[in-house]
Amino acid sequence: MTQEGRRRGRDETEEERADRMWGELIQEVRVAQTGVQILFGFLLTVVFQPKYAQLADIDQAIYIVTVVLGACATGALIGPVSLHRLVSGRRVKPQAVRLASRMTFVGLVLLLATMTASLLLILRVATHDSYVPYLVAAVVAWYLVCWYGLPLWARRRHTARSDD
Repeated sequence: MTQEGRRRGRDETEEERADRMWGELIQEVRVAQTGVQILFGFLLTVVFQPKYAQLADIDQAIYIVTVVLGACATGALIGPVSLHRLVSGRRVKPQAVRLASRMTFVGLVLLLATMTASLLLILRVATHDSYVPYLVAAVVAWYLVCWYGLPLWARRRHTARSDD
C-alpha cells in the first residue's frame, strides 16, 4: 500500500503478469506485422516492373537495401510467434516475453529503416529534386517522435517513482 492507502500496480504473480504481457505484445505485433508484410509484398513486385531496369544504379541499390531491410523487419516481427510456439508449455513465459519484446523492438527499428528507405526511393524516382533528403528526414523525425519520443516522454512523466 502507498501512503495514501491505495495500491499501485497489479496484484498478479510473475506467471499471470507474463500471460498478460504476452497478450498485449501479440496484439501490438499483429498491427506491425500487417504493415510490414503489406509493404514487403509491394516491394517484392517492384523488381518485376519494366521500369526497374531504367532506374539509376543508386536507386537500384536503395531498392535492394530496402528489400533486405523489409525482409529483416518481417523476420523480427514474426519471430515472437515462432518463439511462443517453440517454447509453449516449457514454463519459460516470463523469459519468452522479454525476448519477444526485444525482437519486436528490433523489428520496429527495422520497419522504420524500411519505411525510410522506401520513402527515399519513391521520392527520388518521383521528383528528382534536391529537397528529397530533407523531406525524408522530416518524415523520419515525425516517426521518431510518434514511435519513440512521445512514448518515452509518457513513460518518464507517468511512471511512478520509487520514492513516492
